[in-house]
Amino acid sequence: MKPTQLTLITALLLSGAPPSTMAEGNSLEQQILKLAPQADTNGDGQLSKEEDAALTQKILQRFPQADANGDGALSDKEKQAMIRRAAARAGQSKKKSAEPGSKQAAGKQAPTHVGVKYGDHERQIFDIWLADSETPTPLAIYIHGGGFRAGSKEKLKPNDLEKLLKAGISVASINYRYLSIDTPLPTSHHDARRALQTMRSRAEEWNIDKEHVAAFGGSAGAQICMWLAYSDEMARPDSEDPVERESTRLTCVATSGGQTTNSATYWKNLFTLLLGPDIDTKAFARPVGDITDPEQARIAQWGAQTLEEAEEIASRHSALSLISADDPPIFMSYGMTPTASPPTNKERIRGWVIHHVNFGTLLKEKTDALEVEAHLKYPGAETAYPSLVEFFVDKLLKE
Repeated sequence: MKPTQLTLITALLLSGAPPSTMAEGNSLEQQILKLAPQADTNGDGQLSKEEDAALTQKILQRFPQADANGDGALSDKEKQAMIRRAAARAGQSKKKSAEPGSKQAAGKQAPTHVGVKYGDHERQIFDIWLADSETPTPLAIYIHGGGFRAGSKEKLKPNDLEKLLKAGISVASINYRYLSIDTPLPTSHHDARRALQTMRSRAEEWNIDKEHVAAFGGSAGAQICMWLAYSDEMARPDSEDPVERESTRLTCVATSGGQTTNSATYWKNLFTLLLGPDIDTKAFARPVGDITDPEQARIAQWGAQTLEEAEEIASRHSALSLISADDPPIFMSYGMTPTASPPTNKERIRGWVIHHVNFGTLLKEKTDALEVEAHLKYPGAETAYPSLVEFFVDKLLKE
């Protein structure tokens, strides 16, 4: 077949045309002409009725499944669906150029869109993988851990990504600004909220079902996921910014090693419970910038003026304080049993305590009291779902 005879979809699939041709605001005709200029047979920069009809006929001959409603024609919506599908395939097969934070883990499928900006800061970016589907797909958003001070979107596990995409669930992975004196908590939380709303604002372009959106992550990422899941609606319907008008509510959430409360008292008591009454809990406190005093560091961590204010802000970003009876289901996983002994390696003790299954047990007691669906997985525990993938498939695709 000669290049001039290529249909729109064939041109997309064989030339590896980048998804960026579907830039927001481009009209359908502009997208078609950019991706398949040969459709403009008279070269006038427009698609006449005759040219459009000829192109449609070629698409229907080669890709009859494009006619979703079976009426023998292609509506604008059906054309958009074909463009999205082809662009997604092209984007997944095309090697991405290097951008800040765009390095991919070995064996991981390349994103459909890499380094999408949702703010001006270099860490306000995300990658997104669009599942191959004619109909809008659910979306699962990965939020990395790292104590709010480290980590990146590249921490998304290739196995989770592959299984979710295969199931028909699109996946995104975000970066957010790290904790610092200039960007105290909840800056990271607010970044995640903005990323979520940005994705929802582009749902039509990316073939996303914005009514079925989940979040998953570990440790600090788990905290952010639960904050999104258990907070009341944070959309601002009257905002001049269309992104802020998008919903922040989630369909379900999955966490790993998540801290379900930010109460300093609970954390101190947990260290004492697990390590003994003589343990120096202050030795496990982490500095913020040059601030090493535990109380002053906690004040700086939450951007507060007093310790009391810091505790109040921390509480407003704790799952245990936020959850209510109308909140979505959660799947929690932890790496130790409730009766496990502390690790003998002293360097691992802090991480073991702050990711302890007792955090999950604490939240499970409250979800049970509120009759909110919650699944708690740890070694030896029997759960309805073996992993977050099966949980998401059930909640995002079957309900």
